Amino acid sequence: MAKVNISPNRTTDKTIRTIDRKREQERRKMFQRAKDNAPEFAAKLVQRLIDREIIDTTSVSAMREAFENQLNKLGYIEEFELQMKIAPVRTIAQDPNVVSLYFTQYIVEDLIEHPAINDIFGDDLEIYRAVDSVFRVLRQ
Repeated sequence: MAKVNISPNRTTDKTIRTIDRKREQERRKMFQRAKDNAPEFAAKLVQRLIDREIIDTTSVSAMREAFENQLNKLGYIEEFELQMKIAPVRTIAQDPNVVSLYFTQYIVEDLIEHPAINDIFGDDLEIYRAVDSVFRVLRQ
């Protein structure tokens, strides 16, 4: 009987593909849950950011609407666009939540230009922690 030669590279590649597939499935589920519960998450996120004095806004409802729109768009973002968006904050946490990373970067980069925003306070890590405290439930 012939012995099957198992290449370490082939085994490693197979393991990597399996891990990538699992992460992709987890990410799709998180995006779907975020989209399904967009109004609740948007309200919680705005409240958390105001409570922790990270954002100073003139209109809470405008902030809630902006976050809700982003949550609804989350499932339709192309992989490249998502990776480019989260690249500056990718190393901020040990095992980061991709939704939290996306919203952290959205707040730092895009939300600052929203007409209802007076100012954004805190560094990237503080913002990530506040955002992740809301979106942590998506990983369960």
